Amino acid sequence: MKLTTIICCSVLIFLGLCATVYALFGFDLLWVVCFGNLTAYRSIMSLAGVGALWLLFWLIAFRPTKYLS
Repeated sequence: MKLTTIICCSVLIFLGLCATVYALFGFDLLWVVCFGNLTAYRSIMSLAGVGALWLLFWLIAFRPTKYLS
């Protein structure tokens, strides 16, 4: 459970960094990482969607911020 959450977070952080580079410089870093392969590009983007859904489930189910207040 913990490993899955760490992997999902790292994928989303990586895609966030790629989006930041694209927004600031107009250079699509994810496209370069995928070596121009459209199937790999779409697969990584769909993996980001699954990672985001997993983290949403994790935040709802386990409420890690419950004891912060």
